Amino acid sequence: MTRCLLIHAHPLPGSLNAHLAATVETLARAQGWQVTRRDLYDGFDPVLTAEERAGYYATPPVTLTDEKRELAEAQVLILVFPTWWSGFPAILKGWFDRVWTPAVAFDPAPDLGAMRPRLSNLQQVLAVTTMGAPRWIDWLVLRQPLRRALCRGIIRPCAPRARVRWLALYQAETVPAKRVQRFEARIAGEIKAMTRRLRCPD
Repeated sequence: MTRCLLIHAHPLPGSLNAHLAATVETLARAQGWQVTRRDLYDGFDPVLTAEERAGYYATPPVTLTDEKRELAEAQVLILVFPTWWSGFPAILKGWFDRVWTPAVAFDPAPDLGAMRPRLSNLQQVLAVTTMGAPRWIDWLVLRQPLRRALCRGIIRPCAPRARVRWLALYQAETVPAKRVQRFEARIAGEIKAMTRRLRCPD
């Protein structure tokens, strides 16, 4: 059974993001996946502690063992979050800081000036995000900084074989219901495509 880790990062339970996370979970379970859902605002502390940083490369303290195990075992990672100020919500950035650690997501490789990936199970990544800005600002003015940061700065060094898909709902603060439905149809299509790729890898 495909193991899917769903990370949701929005503080409001009645938000569009919460609705999209519920949609994603329903669609993923309909594919027969085993879904582990983490709502980060439900008690996750994003602050990297002094102890964690001091032992980051040498002897890291034993923290967040369940979250790290879930990441290491996941074949599919789905992130549902708003884009704020062209970046991740602070709580999601903290999840990367505290969970994607050495001996979990990567091994330091100072001789290479880089890192060795450890997330060998991870095959598919889907990012579902909402933005207040229109599409042309993200593409032409900003040049998709967050997409590049996720793909090149996080996924590629830790899971280079994983395929990353990015779905952004623009002008989300005033989005009509019909456009939300079309966006949900795109999500459904991506999840079905991921299932096919998991069965028949490239």
